[in-house]
Amino acid sequence: MNNSFFSKFTPKEPKFFPILKEMSNVMLIASDLIIECVQKSDHESAIEYYRKIKEQEKKGDALSNQIFDELNTTFITPFDREDINRLSNRMDDVTDYINSCAKRIVLYNPRQLPESATELARLIKEGAVCIGKAVDELDVLKKDAKKIKEYCTELHDIENRADDVYENFIIDLFEHEKDGIEIIKVKEIMYELEKATDATEYVGKIIKTIIVKYA
Repeated sequence: MNNSFFSKFTPKEPKFFPILKEMSNVMLIASDLIIECVQKSDHESAIEYYRKIKEQEKKGDALSNQIFDELNTTFITPFDREDINRLSNRMDDVTDYINSCAKRIVLYNPRQLPESATELARLIKEGAVCIGKAVDELDVLKKDAKKIKEYCTELHDIENRADDVYENFIIDLFEHEKDGIEIIKVKEIMYELEKATDATEYVGKIIKTIIVKYA
């Protein structure tokens, strides 16, 4: 076990922290791009933003695979292997949902996205920023877990705000949009944004599990 008596006296590989930091940076870049993407109404811009976001999504996948490979070749890890793997996978999920949203914007070519799309995209970025700060604190978790706990709470609050935005969007959509096809298009795009905010909160839950084990 990584947290056994003997492992306390064995040097632990710090290489996972820089990779996780790179993943948080990928997430942040993708969140900036989706904010801009949902504010554009022309199809050509959507295609270009999707291309840029897809590049970040590929980087995220490569980093997640790198974490997996390192876990299989590293004797002593800073946290449980399962927790590190789950953390990297869930961070990658955030970027995947952003990519999925951009892809649907290109495929569906909606007339116009509501202002709530921008609100959700900005909340995704808030979550990405928060995750980045939490990842920065992981290597000093055992010394002081206060900040990282605050970031986990913040991620939960962001997700609650996103739920409110999404629920209000649904109410408004069915009250004012009369085109059934357009309803389907916009609803699916917004659902991907909402899932991205759910994924940021899930990252916080995994970090909280790590806190319980090691702080």
